Amino acid sequence: MKYKYLFIHVPVLLIAAAVLSLAARPAVKTDRDTITAADSVRTIRDLSDDPATAKKELRQARAALARLTPKAPYIVIDTHANRIQLRTVDTVLFDASCSTGSGGELVDSVSGRHWTFDTPRGVFKVNSKLEDPWWRKPDWAFIEDNEQIPTDEDERLDPRMMGEYAIGFGDGYFIHGTIYERLLGINVTHGCVRVGSDDLKKLYYRVGYGTHIYIF
Repeated sequence: MKYKYLFIHVPVLLIAAAVLSLAARPAVKTDRDTITAADSVRTIRDLSDDPATAKKELRQARAALARLTPKAPYIVIDTHANRIQLRTVDTVLFDASCSTGSGGELVDSVSGRHWTFDTPRGVFKVNSKLEDPWWRKPDWAFIEDNEQIPTDEDERLDPRMMGEYAIGFGDGYFIHGTIYERLLGINVTHGCVRVGSDDLKKLYYRVGYGTHIYIF
């Protein structure tokens, strides 16, 4: 029962977090009133003592929250449990093991450049879908392996590392395949989300551009 409870309520908490993240945005129109996301958060925390006013504030808060709730299925990624789901508010449509950012750090002793390998947390959207993607190895990949950074761009390209499919969600981050499936379920990546080949194929063909991705 506890596990089921978490499945149902985690997305609600994520959407509430989205309200907080949008608090600085301009006001948006409802049918009868104008309310900002910040107003909705304040309303939830501190309703008026006047019953009529409190009822109006609560109605506005619910309307603001409803506008942020995805109408279509969305992806949820738990970076602590290393699970990825495609779900609606009350139904899990797909669930699989994944691997997310290790949290490790790398410093280039020559240049002093620094990298932290975390999977970003927050609310994102699918903005690209690639079949048979090639990975362009960044500088840190060569530094990590104690290799010389190449001057030939072709030496950066790897056709195997990302698997057969990749789902992009911005700033170079992808949900993609892996040649290290034995490490699924462990925080070992440099920031992307790795998924097993069979599970990734199922997910790839069930999501479209604009699908929301909630990562926590």
